[in-house]
This record gives sequence, structure tokens and C-alpha cells, in this order.
Amino acid sequence: MANSNRGVDESRAPLTAAEVVGLHKGAAKGAPKCILVVDDSPTERHVLNDMLTKSGYEVVTSDNGEDAIHKARTLKPDLIVMDVVMPGLNGFQATRAISRDPQTRTIPIILCTSKSQETDKIWGMRQGARDYIVKPVDREELLAKIAAIG
Repeated sequence: MANSNRGVDESRAPLTAAEVVGLHKGAAKGAPKCILVVDDSPTERHVLNDMLTKSGYEVVTSDNGEDAIHKARTLKPDLIVMDVVMPGLNGFQATRAISRDPQTRTIPIILCTSKSQETDKIWGMRQGARDYIVKPVDREELLAKIAAIG
């Protein structure tokens, strides 16, 4: 199977057909869940990718909201971990688009952001997020939230 753990410089590259087929075959065999990590920061993508792959998850990354919507539609990941503050389409807007699209609305989204105000959390949940975690991410907290969504 092609390696879908995209490096920092490859996050904008389109997925190959082998990656798409491999992710779906892996899911059918009971392999780890596929998680789409969306963050404009290469460092944050790397940290989350490392954290999740070491916990047995298949990770695909994206660095912007538009690409996240595209990958949500084409890959149908089991879960999306979405940053909020990004240029272009922000995480709230991308979450709203994904959660209202008939093709993707069943994909749970965890917003993962530095925005720690209660009003931000409420707004994020109103956009369709299933949960909300504040950076810096605590590994155990994130894994617990993922497990709770199941």
C-alpha cells in the first residue's frame, strides 16, 4: 500500500489512486481508522500525524479548508481533526460545509484549535463539530475523544 502519511512538503499533493484504494481496502479489513488531519501549520500536522500513527491510525493530511472538503468527499475518512484558524476557508466554514453535505455529513469532526473561548466552542459545535479540543493537544485527551466518537 502506498504511504499516505504525507510529509510536510507533500500535504497539497493529490492522493494517488493506490492511496485511495489502499485506504478503503485497509478499512474493510478492520485496519486502523482513517483520520484526516487539517491544519495549515506544518508543525501541527506533523505532531498530530505522529501522535495518531503511533496510536495505530491511518492519517491523511490537508493544509486548508478547501482541500479538506475535497478529501472528505473522495476519501470518506472515519474522522476529521480540523484546525479553525486557517487562511482561505477557515475550520468553522469547512466544518459547516462537510457536516451539511449529504456525501460527508456522517463524518465526525473534532475541532482542534488554539481558540479557547467558550463562545468559540459553542460556535464550532453549531457548525457541526462533534467535539472540540484546545491546543496544545494532550495526546490522551485526543485519543479519548476519538474513542468516544467511535
